[in-house]
Amino acid sequence: MLRVEARNAQTPIESKPRWIRNAVKTGPEYEDMKKKVAGASLHTVCQEAGCPNIHECWESREATFLIGGANCSRRCDFCQINSAKPEPLDRDEPRRVAESVREMGLNYSTITGVTRDDLDDEGAWLYAEVVRQIHELNPNTGVENLVPDFSGRPELLEQVFESRPEVFAHNVETVPRIFKRIRPAFRYERSLDVIRQARDYGLITKSNLILGMGETVEEIREALTDLHSAGCDIITITQYLRPGPMYHPIDRWVKPEEFVEHKDFAEELGFGAVMSGPLVRSSYRAGRLYSQAMAARGREIPDHLKHLAETSQGSTDQEATTLLAKYGPSQDTPVTSR
Repeated sequence: MLRVEARNAQTPIESKPRWIRNAVKTGPEYEDMKKKVAGASLHTVCQEAGCPNIHECWESREATFLIGGANCSRRCDFCQINSAKPEPLDRDEPRRVAESVREMGLNYSTITGVTRDDLDDEGAWLYAEVVRQIHELNPNTGVENLVPDFSGRPELLEQVFESRPEVFAHNVETVPRIFKRIRPAFRYERSLDVIRQARDYGLITKSNLILGMGETVEEIREALTDLHSAGCDIITITQYLRPGPMYHPIDRWVKPEEFVEHKDFAEELGFGAVMSGPLVRSSYRAGRLYSQAMAARGREIPDHLKHLAETSQGSTDQEATTLLAKYGPSQDTPVTSR
């Protein structure tokens, strides 16, 4: 056990407040997707990570895939992906993912994966090739590429940019003051520069902030301002949920009212699309956010993806505004007041 893990384990797992709950609703699209995934032995992050939003996203025919293997070459204090020597690169993985997208009949797919510092190109070819093969086999499916930082190297990032995902995503996750403790192998300014490079290339860009790891409200606003200045089009804001005792303790439970305030602030800054709520995840209603960001940029959605504007309509059950309308003001006391 690492020293940081031993320190984390001294803090017991926190009890969740009442607004951290998920009402399961299924529909015909979800049930059809479930059958296809089971019948073809397909693997998605949605199922394997027990995502609370699987029913809503699958009903919109959206899913997320993890590439690059099960082991990550870096360790972040909030992330439950195993940190160890990665497996050899599987060059057939892009084909299999593209075929899975076809089998599931997806409208929109998110590709994420582990960091591969063990490879000369840090996995840039893999991330780009998955996008290319999905586009080739599934021309009517939008692709979001959620990538590591590739050490900020322009020549590696350009390989990914050239694959032309509908959305290029790189998650900053937290604020500068605690960044080094939470993400020791990453750099805050470097992550901002990754987004800046993607925006300069002409791509729709996206990032995510996880709240409840020790940041203050003012620091959240500063990070949102930094992201917008870097050219980030889409921002998702979520609550940290501790995967287990060896991970970073929860500093506080952020109330839905505060998530609404952050959404309002982000929209005032000029983000093209914002999703904010305790159980929002970075790939939650991703097709909807892409459509909103395209409209905010004054771009038309290509003809082969115009269906996204229709299929991405409907409820957003995990948005803080929806939770407040459904359950009323929050009453629980946070773990720590700030």
